[in-house]
Amino acid sequence: MGTNRNVVPNSSGRWDVTGAGERRSAHTDTQAEAIARAKEIVHNAGGGEVTIHGRDGQIRAKDTVDPGNDPRNIPG
Repeated sequence: MGTNRNVVPNSSGRWDVTGAGERRSAHTDTQAEAIARAKEIVHNAGGGEVTIHGRDGQIRAKDTVDPGNDPRNIPG
């Protein structure tokens, strides 16, 4: 199983990349930078899911990173 990361806003108005129960993996100025870094971390760890939160803290998107197992991609 791969790893998962969350892109979340922080109290300073910047963006963090976090994992479940871990300290932040990255701290960036923009959400786009945080998303790119989260995808890089997940890819290097063998794939998984990046969950992107908006400034309001609500989930706004999820992205499966190769070689992850995207449940929406059913072969056949």
